[in-house]
Amino acid sequence: MKKMLSLILIGMIILLSACGSNGDDSSKESTESSDSTNSSSDTVDVSDAEEIYKQTCFGCHGNNLEGASGPTLKGIGSKYSEEEIKAIIVNGQGAMPGGIVEDAEAEALAKWLAEKK
Repeated sequence: MKKMLSLILIGMIILLSACGSNGDDSSKESTESSDSTNSSSDTVDVSDAEEIYKQTCFGCHGNNLEGASGPTLKGIGSKYSEEEIKAIIVNGQGAMPGGIVEDAEAEALAKWLAEKK
């Protein structure tokens, strides 16, 4: 019984760490370098949202939004508004930690995901 609980705990730790900062340092660097050349440094183009998703979210939510260790995001725009999606991204929900992406990236992701109906 103790072995089974230990294995479950280790498995959960691995799954949660996979949802963490995959490429987080590099995204901060690219954001910082683009800040100096972009007049509106606090915005991220929605066309970049899919790339942000691939760098930070697909490990838990799947390559095609189908869900993996995290829930499916297919039809998420029918379930939540753009503002609600952004709040989940920023604050986290359930096993998903908040703060995985910067605020401007969260805004772009929320807009992109809200279109998934």
